[in-house]
Amino acid sequence: MPADVTETASQEELLEQFKSRYQGLLKDNREMADKIKSNEATALKLLGAIETLEYLSPPPQEEEEIEERPDGTIDPDDLEKT
Repeated sequence: MPADVTETASQEELLEQFKSRYQGLLKDNREMADKIKSNEATALKLLGAIETLEYLSPPPQEEEEIEERPDGTIDPDDLEKT
């Protein structure tokens, strides 16, 4: 603060206000840290469930299109795909 601005609260009042705000911020930080830990645990459980379900039921494989030759025959290498 500039030197020409006067305070309307005493130093004791300011000290109490600052301590109170500081304690409130510490409490908020602890609560947020707990929430983050909880969210991380839930996210890991969900990831495990997703991986398990995908392992048990893999998405269907897309079939490759077999192109016919101009004479209407199929390449012998593509016969296993039919």
